[in-house]
Amino acid sequence: MKHEPVLKVGFILARRFTLSAFANFIDVLRLAADEGDRSRPIRCSWHVLSATMNPVTSSCGIPVQPDERLGEPSDFDYVVVVGGLISAIEDLNLDYIAYLKRAARANVPIVGVCTGAFILHRVGLMDGYRCCVSWFHHDDFLEQFNGLIPVSDQIFVVDRDRLTCSGGASSAHLAAFLVDRHVGQAAARKSLNIMIIDEARAPEDPQPGLPLEFTTSDPLVRKALHLFRQNVSTPVTVATLSERLNVSRRRLERHFKAELQLSPADVGISVRLSVARHCLESTDDSVTRIAAETGFCDASHLSKVFRAREGETPLQYRQRIERRKRA
Repeated sequence: MKHEPVLKVGFILARRFTLSAFANFIDVLRLAADEGDRSRPIRCSWHVLSATMNPVTSSCGIPVQPDERLGEPSDFDYVVVVGGLISAIEDLNLDYIAYLKRAARANVPIVGVCTGAFILHRVGLMDGYRCCVSWFHHDDFLEQFNGLIPVSDQIFVVDRDRLTCSGGASSAHLAAFLVDRHVGQAAARKSLNIMIIDEARAPEDPQPGLPLEFTTSDPLVRKALHLFRQNVSTPVTVATLSERLNVSRRRLERHFKAELQLSPADVGISVRLSVARHCLESTDDSVTRIAAETGFCDASHLSKVFRAREGETPLQYRQRIERRKRA
């Protein structure tokens, strides 16, 4: 006797979508759907929907062939929009927009993955909802949607019938959240374990890497912060920053002082130390490796700067955090 899947998901792939975000999401469903890794769509089913049935090319150039034409949104428990390159999100086929609006009218939950949140906002389906975007795209969102403040310090956001995530590995965690809700915790845990992901994470867990501890409405300082966040392992000098932003060093320093009461150099170090703290808290990486990942010369250099700012060495910080977790 054939059983109806308890979790049915339809995917809409935007042009130049992010392949890893799509793959992480769908693999959690695949592994939860069957015993072992036989991949039969028994407990979960998934379909890539299309208005034209033409292949959709991802941001890395690999195409994905849709397997089902747009039909009734109510055939699915969730409709997932996978975004990708910012420059391509404005070109969503009008048939997809009409389909998503039909899904909303039918009260089918809609999911935005990666820059899928941008697409949902652009077509008017996020009014009154909170949404999650990657810290990497935080400023892009502010520039495109004036007055809307995204959540960029959580891995995903569930707000009634709108679910959004920052992409990458967070796609797997959002998919596991849905599997847990519909199939069961054991199935969700199994999927993540096979994917070598230690454990499921809650929506409010912070995005890895770069907390947004500095906020400002100054466009120049926002762009500088964006460059700091993008170049943690190979930090940019203030001179390079000024050159890339096409302003004088003095003007840049004046804007930083007015907005953050700090120099650009101090903020750059603070951003890198934030990443170092995150690595110390959430990984077993050696201090030497963390130093390399955060742009310090070596472990000794990181330890010296860390101790001057934090009042303890990286190892002492890690030990204190571990004691607190055990308490």
